[in-house]
Amino acid sequence: MMNIPKHWQVKKLGEVGKCVTGTTPPKNDSKNYGNYIPFVKPPQLFDKQISDAPEKLSKKGAELARILPENSVLITCIGNLGRTAINKNPVAFNQQINAIIPFEKIEGRFLFYQAQSYNFRKQLDELSSATTVSIVNKGKFETIKIAIPPLPEQQAIVSRIEELLSDLDNGKQQLQLAQQQLKTYRQSLLKWAFEGKLTNNDVKDGELPKGWKIVNISDLAEKNKHALKAGPFGSSLKKEFYTVDGYKIYGQEQVISGDAFIGDYYVSDQKYQELKSCKIKPLDVLISLVGTVGKVLVLPQNCRPGIINPRLIKISLNTEIYLPKFFKYYFESSYVKSVYGSKTQGTTMNVLNLGIIKTIPFPFPSIKEQHLIVSELESKLTVCDKVEETISAALLKSESLRQSILKKAFSGELIKNYRLH
Repeated sequence: MMNIPKHWQVKKLGEVGKCVTGTTPPKNDSKNYGNYIPFVKPPQLFDKQISDAPEKLSKKGAELARILPENSVLITCIGNLGRTAINKNPVAFNQQINAIIPFEKIEGRFLFYQAQSYNFRKQLDELSSATTVSIVNKGKFETIKIAIPPLPEQQAIVSRIEELLSDLDNGKQQLQLAQQQLKTYRQSLLKWAFEGKLTNNDVKDGELPKGWKIVNISDLAEKNKHALKAGPFGSSLKKEFYTVDGYKIYGQEQVISGDAFIGDYYVSDQKYQELKSCKIKPLDVLISLVGTVGKVLVLPQNCRPGIINPRLIKISLNTEIYLPKFFKYYFESSYVKSVYGSKTQGTTMNVLNLGIIKTIPFPFPSIKEQHLIVSELESKLTVCDKVEETISAALLKSESLRQSILKKAFSGELIKNYRLH
């Protein structure tokens, strides 16, 4: 526990408020849900005040739920631990959330801000059960230790915190807005590029530039039967076939990271020869098929010989007519994602396949114009990357400043000249 002034006390959560775990009224009875009271779940907790939720309970459902009075503190205790909110009005809440209803002489907002501090969240993590999903039950939750000064000092600290965080949060919102605008600009840039508007001044909406065509992937691939190739069946590439060295196995690890050189899965020469229809070569395009679908890796000239695994598709483009980088920029654009998006939605995870890729229309300008477009995109996107880095660094600094304010607040340093009157 951090150092605190002598007149402060260290108390457990269960000593400063009533700790309650939420519940969910039966879903199979639609009469439990209506428009009577907000039903709060973890996605609505953003370290802010809360007054509403997308889902609401009926009066009947509210009788089966746990209702929090205003000025209670809600904290996620399953999965993504430590998200917080303080309610402006009565709300119901589900079982993934523990809440504190403050006792008399305890300021709810003081608990709310302390729950966002590094010290509080560190304790929450340490108390979580070592299972696949992190869980902190009510019994453990009640043992979390916090610093408590007298009520007037709590209120003075909250007032100072809110004064300082107001400016900080306004700045953070502006940074997040800039981040979103940058993301929108990136996609607009790609849209203009593949409509021909980056390299042609007189293109009308809905029309192709002069000399452009729309083709399918088969028109752009090399003329050999393995130019468009999905990875082998899983039974052909079990882990028992892996070796410590040999021919590299390329999978989603390389594609999602954008790094062809990471990973240490290999197969022998014999297995490579068995699966040579799945072999790769420099400038082949690899596409992720499962979960994180549609990510593209263009293999570099010095890539290690190898094969793709079952979660990838390999496309060998005819590079005399179509640039692999042009393909990558186009395939990762929001337009292409909108074309295949609904077709990839599975019951448990999204899945892309070669059949879907063959339905995607590809813009086909001259190779000279492709080079110009790629050059323009690289130039402009490099600037975007640098701006993004600056924004990300500023957001990290903002969070660091926030934690510094909270640390001072709950160690008695934020208003250390405070005197009780």
